[in-house]
Amino acid sequence: MILCTFLLRLLLVCLFFPFSALDKILDFDGALAQALGLIKIRWLAVTMLMAGLAVEVLGSLCILTGIADRAAALILAVYCIATAILFKEFWTLHDFWNKGPSQSRDLLWDFLKNLSLAGGILLITFGNGPVSLHAFLANPLASTHPYAQHVSGDAQ
Repeated sequence: MILCTFLLRLLLVCLFFPFSALDKILDFDGALAQALGLIKIRWLAVTMLMAGLAVEVLGSLCILTGIADRAAALILAVYCIATAILFKEFWTLHDFWNKGPSQSRDLLWDFLKNLSLAGGILLITFGNGPVSLHAFLANPLASTHPYAQHVSGDAQ
């Protein structure tokens, strides 16, 4: 069960760690060019890029290890939503209704994938009920203890 939990969490974060984080490291100039498209001040763009890298690596590691995973999942979900809004601007292009290939529709799918990923990650933060929401609000830095052995009353 522990391996299954780890693999499921890895599926949630593998886009960020290692892949997106490695892409930012190995193609820093390309990532910086993308950031400069949004923020024209170089030092601010570099700062934003480094913050994104930190969120991707540290957030993913927290989710994988279960250490402060609820807060990390919330931050990573907000990051997904923010990057969708800032970098997947399908509404700015005018080829959405064109027949055939459409850059706008491609961006829409990427936008929706970011939102869907945020929703999946938020399940770690809030769970699926009011008790989990209350638990998060009471102690946002607490762990969900994903690898704790839970013994069912029926299992012997």
